[in-house]
Amino acid sequence: MLTQDTIVALATPSGAGAIAVIRISGPETLAIASQLFVSVSGKLLHEQGTHTVHLGHIVDDGNPLDQVLATIFKNPNSYTGEDVVEFSCHGSAYIQQQIIQLCLRQGCRMAQAGEFTLRAFLNGKMDLSQAEAVADLIASDNAASHQVAMQQMRGGFSNEIKKLREELMDFASLIELELDFSEEDVEFADRSQFNALLDRIQSVLKALIDSFAVGNVIKNGIPVAIVGEPNVGKSTLLNALLNEERAIVSDIAGTTRDTIEDELTIDGIGFRFIDTAGIRETADVVESIGIKKTFEKIGQAQVIVYLFDAKALGKDTQKAEAIGTEIRKIQNQFPQTPLVVVPNKMDAAQPDFITTQFPFEHLQPLAAKTGTGVDDLKQKLVSFVNTGALRNNETIVTNTRHYDALLKALEEIVKVKEGMDMGLSGDLLAIDIRQALYHFGEITGEISSDDLLGNIFANFCIGK
Repeated sequence: MLTQDTIVALATPSGAGAIAVIRISGPETLAIASQLFVSVSGKLLHEQGTHTVHLGHIVDDGNPLDQVLATIFKNPNSYTGEDVVEFSCHGSAYIQQQIIQLCLRQGCRMAQAGEFTLRAFLNGKMDLSQAEAVADLIASDNAASHQVAMQQMRGGFSNEIKKLREELMDFASLIELELDFSEEDVEFADRSQFNALLDRIQSVLKALIDSFAVGNVIKNGIPVAIVGEPNVGKSTLLNALLNEERAIVSDIAGTTRDTIEDELTIDGIGFRFIDTAGIRETADVVESIGIKKTFEKIGQAQVIVYLFDAKALGKDTQKAEAIGTEIRKIQNQFPQTPLVVVPNKMDAAQPDFITTQFPFEHLQPLAAKTGTGVDDLKQKLVSFVNTGALRNNETIVTNTRHYDALLKALEEIVKVKEGMDMGLSGDLLAIDIRQALYHFGEITGEISSDDLLGNIFANFCIGK
């Protein structure tokens, strides 16, 4: 990316709307904007102060194209750290394109994906992890993912990493200094203090790495597989959870032959519900494929909801044992995945018989058709999510790249500790310390490559 160019892009979603914002950034921003904008007050745009808003018209060869508001942000006090002008125009797709084409004719070029945020990073307005949080914030679709992205964008995560890196670098400098005086056999770095620092770094890294399990599901949504025999009400339950007719419901067994997925936010946490094909022995080839997909989806789920028809069961102990065996088989196959046993149609069932025959830890009776007990099931699902860290505003890792760098940094810290215990010389310790510092730097962007930046910012929308 040529960072000395002046770039332009639509900063609001494309298509017609009430207003649209067109953003320009770069060294020629004010000169170009002044060529296009005629203020109603007669003031020249490039002579106005930063963080000011001006009413006027965009003019094309003397002809007014639209009445707009021009907002000025002068460097370095702007999002990108460069001169920035934003035109708020009417949301006609035609007007948007005409203004952008005028900017291009005056010397701008179209911004690439994420280029405004890339410039903010290159100009020191934010570090790399904060820049990545911008994309997460735009993509957040529930309260939990929004809170995590905001915490990271404010620098909560990167501040922890920077502090550890600085302390480790201080000791690394002292160990490197010892190498210059190796013949005198002196120690500038206090080994007991260094050991304590390594223990603290190891503890923080482990906590951050462990938080990824929570952060990943918060960011991407928690997949919940709804499973059971055919015609027990799985599609009815999905519709009740979503409060809409999302899945086909009929009295014919085996109606659902493929998985149906939809998303729902419960108490600020995103859940992805997967209505699967009913599990049973069948000669139907298409239904068999659906059942195979069911077990694939169970393997991908974070929570399993096993549904059965409590009304049809009556007091049939033999059938109850068969259902219990099927539930335990799934539990044994996926021992790490929480499983909620849901007797459906409880409004016409035998409650005492159900509780006696199904002594499972997570038993949640309901009637999907009437909605009775559905809210209790939602709360049960929320209880599986460790939101304690979220409530306490602790740092939560959601980014796979950060997770990978933290694992590598921890590996190097463990090597340094082992080297200390073995009494290795400073030059050998310094090698592993440098590698740990390198992985810390990868997270915040002190160390980065063009390929890495290209991969990160390619996932941004154009205009951000």
